[in-house]
Formats: sequence, structure tokens, C-alpha cells
Amino acid sequence: MAVSSSQVTQTKVQSDLELPQRLKLGLEKNPESQGEEPLCILRATAAAQTLASIIRSCYGPYGLQKFLVSAQGETVCTGHAAAILKALELEHPAARFVQELAQTQAENTGDGTAFVVLLTEALLEQAQYLLWAGLTPAQLREAFVTATAEVLTALPSLAICSLGPLEDPSWALYSVMSTHTLSNAEYLTKLVAQACWISREPNGSFKPESIVVCILQGGILTDSRIIPGIAICGKLCGRKTEVLNDARVALFNCPFGPSNPFAPATLRLSSPEELIRFRKQTEQVEMEIAELAMMGINVAVVLGEVNERSVDQADYCGVMVIQVKSRKEIVYLSDKLGVPLLNRILPPLEPGKCHKVYRMEFGESALIMFEWEREIAPFLSVVLRGPTIQGLRGAEQAVYYGIDAFSQLCQDPRLLPGAGATEMALARMLVDKGSRLDGPNGLAFQAFAQALSSLPKTLAENAGLAAQSVLAEMSGYHQAGNFVIGVGTDGLVNVAQEGIWDILRTKAQGLQAVTGLVQQLVTVDQIIVARKTPRYRLIPQSAQNANTSSPLRAKFFGKYE
Repeated sequence: MAVSSSQVTQTKVQSDLELPQRLKLGLEKNPESQGEEPLCILRATAAAQTLASIIRSCYGPYGLQKFLVSAQGETVCTGHAAAILKALELEHPAARFVQELAQTQAENTGDGTAFVVLLTEALLEQAQYLLWAGLTPAQLREAFVTATAEVLTALPSLAICSLGPLEDPSWALYSVMSTHTLSNAEYLTKLVAQACWISREPNGSFKPESIVVCILQGGILTDSRIIPGIAICGKLCGRKTEVLNDARVALFNCPFGPSNPFAPATLRLSSPEELIRFRKQTEQVEMEIAELAMMGINVAVVLGEVNERSVDQADYCGVMVIQVKSRKEIVYLSDKLGVPLLNRILPPLEPGKCHKVYRMEFGESALIMFEWEREIAPFLSVVLRGPTIQGLRGAEQAVYYGIDAFSQLCQDPRLLPGAGATEMALARMLVDKGSRLDGPNGLAFQAFAQALSSLPKTLAENAGLAAQSVLAEMSGYHQAGNFVIGVGTDGLVNVAQEGIWDILRTKAQGLQAVTGLVQQLVTVDQIIVARKTPRYRLIPQSAQNANTSSPLRAKFFGKYE
């Protein structure tokens, strides 16, 4: 659809006018309207702006990567907003609220983390302007409730296609996964689509937990493959290297042997009593391993040190011993097998069951496979290969996003125009309706529209485009009714032709979460922080009397600890 230059110019003039400039003269930043209540929203807005400034450059397919140094000193190169937010240690309560909201969005839908952070910041900024204009927090909250209802009502009308029940989901997942991976996005998307399609239930339902993602350094990303069963990185510790029928599994979060986790690496026995004690511990462990075998346990997975003599006993009893280094993997295995993680070498009440456990080699590396019979296989493993652990972590996160996106599509197959087209279309609807409303609702509609239009502007900035010009031209197309125009690499693109989609269910959940948080924050009038007090420890009077002769000891036994 053609758009005249006069329409573009008129739209550009209107889009250049921010909400405060469109308010009535004398209302903007009116000193009489600024009391204690707006001061709290100012602080919340500043906290959200600081958080958004970290995430903004990661938004969209042209977002940048960041070197993230965790509190443990580990350095990660990532562009995933969810990973960055998880590593941040925030103090301001409003920033923590936004962080928690974004992490919940990532866990529930697998996407939209940056969207949630940026939209929250933009809405809080607009709320600040409305409070300056003289609206009370109660009026502002009610007006935002009305605007939110209008947005959620209009959102389904923008859906232009849906994923068919027997259709290959690759085309619908590509937009989500290409945003979060730097290379081989098409191959990775097809791999995830295949895994999701195989794991889908006959009735059309889908369980994301049925797909396990395992990373294995070595090779290249196109060496990745799908394997039936659960794959973990582990080390075989004895001569028994496989169980090929009726595997019965126990999981232990303790050393496999008599060693003390706090003992030195080289054991030193300095007296006959210590030798006797060590021998009794060894005999006790051997009895426990024999008891495992008597109860039918033939696979023991251990997170901890493994004693060689205990492994010999396990070999004698026919128990396969696997040592894992990652707590994440053994917890994941515990969840999938439905067996508890034990802190002592005792047989579980009900062992984890699968068909066989064996070692599978991948070039110079290997994985431990837990496999079921193919007719009843409840799990699939996506084994990702790559030369660097950092690249593998990024690919792993992209796979999880793809799996969660497919889960959302199984519940609601409708898709929206991506690349900021949906946000701009909603903004135009709100502007048109808000211009016909008086009072707080009209201002709230305009403010919501301004916040939504900031998202395609960020996409244009991250793509290296002239954001104001692109936004003005894009607004002109949408004003003329062409709501499938979004932001591309070199300018505006038709997202329907380019295949750039947003999932309706994910977008709706993100909008509801953001507006709910903003409605809560605008009515907060104070931030009260409890003072940290020192801990007290009661010292027996005899201990105090015995140490008062020494000034150093007296200081140590003071009342503060």
C-alpha cells in the first residue's frame, strides 16, 4: 500500500512530539502537582532505567553480546537478557521486581525477557510524566487498567497466521531461535523442530521436560544430533561399563567410599586407633554396597569423590558406578527418573528404572546414556557439539527458547507480525482511540502508545539505522493500515514476506505481566528498608571470667559477633 509524503511528514511531526509536549501548557512538571508520591515513582523509574540500559543493546536479532563476570569470577560472553538478569545482584526493590518479573517471563514462555524489561521502563517513564501533569496515583492506575484491557482486546485481531496441527514448526520457531544464536540458526531450528515433533503426544499436547539438552565440547554445531533417552556427561569408575537390560538406578550426593569430604586428598593415619576407625568405615561402606546389590540396584550415580576400593567392591557386586561433576545434571536426572538424591549410600525405596545404561562415544569425547525401550521412550536428548563452551552455552539457551516456544504454540498456534510491527500497530490503535477520550483515560492511552513505540525504535537503533526517520516512516505505513511493516536490517521490511513472527500467547503474557507491575508501582508512596542489626551470641559466664585476664581474649568474647 502506497503512503504519500504528506502522510509521512504529518506522522513524523506527531511522532516527534513526546507525551509531555502534548500535555496542556502548565501541567508538565507542575510544581504544585509534585508531592511525596511522585518522588517514589521517580526512584522506581530511575532504577528501571538503569536496568534497561544494560539490556537495551541486547534487544532483537541485531543485539550485541556482553562479557558477563559472575560473582564467582566466571566470565561468560552472552547476549541473552535472561542470563544477564540472573547474574545481576540488585539492591533497589523496584529493580528487583522488574528482574523477578523478567525471569518469570523467561521461565514460563521462554522468550520476551528483554521485551518485559524495556516496556516496564518505558511505561514507568510515561507514568512519571502523567503524575507531573497532575494525575493522582489512583487515577493513573485505573487509567492504565483501561488501556491494558484495550491492548489485550486488540491483540488477537493482529494475528495473521497460525501453526497447523500437522505442519513442520521450523518456520514458526526460526524467529525466536535466530534472535538468540549467532550462527547455524537454521540448522539448530530444524533440529529443535524435529525433537519437538517426535516428542509430541498423539493428542497434540507437548511436555517441554521430555527433551533433555546436553552440551559436549568438540566438533562443530552441525555435528549435533538427537538421541533417544537421557544423555549426561559422566565418568565410568569401574570395570562394569554397561547395563543392557533392566537398569535400576540410585543417585547419591555423597562420597562413594569412606572418605571424609573435608579430609585432605592424601590420607594420613597417625595412630592405631585411626587405622581401626578407617577399617571399620571401609567395611561399613562395603556392606552398604552389598546391600545395594541385594536390593537390585545395578547403577549408582555419584556426585562426590569415589574411593577405588569401594569401586572394586561395586564391581564384585555387579554395580556400575558413574561419577558426575555437575550438580545440575544429577538433579535433572533425579527429576526425570523420579528417584530421590540420597546423602548416604542406602538403597532408595523405589529405584529409577530404564532399559539400559551405557557409554556412547562422540569422537574423542563420550556421554553416558540412559535409554528406554523405543516403544515407551519418554525422553529425547539434543546433544549439542561445538569447539567452545561459551558458544555451546549460547546454543543451549537458544534450544531451550525454541522448546518453550513450541510449547506455547501447542496451546495457542496463532502468530503475530514480529520486528516491532505488533507494538507499532497497537500504538496506533491507542493513539486513535485516546485522541477521542477526555480525562485520565485519554492521557493513559497516549502514554501507553508512546511506551509501545519505543520498542521498534530500540530495534532500529540496534540495527544501526536512523531511528527517528525509520520510526516516522513506519508509523506512516501503519497509519495507512499496513500493520505488517517492521524493522529490518536495512530499513523497513514486510514481516509476512520475511517470515518474522511473534507468538501471540507469549506477547499477551508479557503485556499482562508488565502492566500489572506498573500498576502496582505507581501506587507505592514509600520505600522502607529495615536496618541490619548485629547478631548477638550469649557467652557462658564461666567462659567470660576465664578469659578476662587477656585483653585479646576479652575482646574476642565481646557481645557482638
